[in-house]
Amino acid sequence: MKRLAVVVSTGFYCGYAPVAPGTVGSALGLVVFGVLRAIASPLGEVVTIAVLLAVGVWSASVTERYVGRTDPGIIVIDEIVGMLLTFACLNVGFGSLLFGFVLFRVFDIVKPYPARACERLPGGWGVMADDVVAALYAQAVLRGGIWVIAALGA
Repeated sequence: MKRLAVVVSTGFYCGYAPVAPGTVGSALGLVVFGVLRAIASPLGEVVTIAVLLAVGVWSASVTERYVGRTDPGIIVIDEIVGMLLTFACLNVGFGSLLFGFVLFRVFDIVKPYPARACERLPGGWGVMADDVVAALYAQAVLRGGIWVIAALGA
């Protein structure tokens, strides 16, 4: 089970990228989003996010114990779930995808309140929770931008 947890938590080893593993994991999240959007309904998206969040908590907890460090950089399941949450139930095009990607990465790096505080949660909960908060901020800004553009008739 440790091996499975490491495979899942590292996004099929994307977390071992030598440079910017969180960004690589977020890019994998965009790929997962594209596949999910092509095959699932909005309800399917929400259920998939909930399942991946639960699996992420488990796999991140196991991986932390395996490597002996709290929130090691190799764990990217949190970025994958964060990307899915950023775009959940939104009608997005290429520009919105790019903007949402950048927004999520900025909020994930800056960790505005309460994201940084969420990191102190135990085990995989702390790994996942700060990215959930970052994704909710990113989605709120992205949703607002989409609304403004639609209201302006652009």
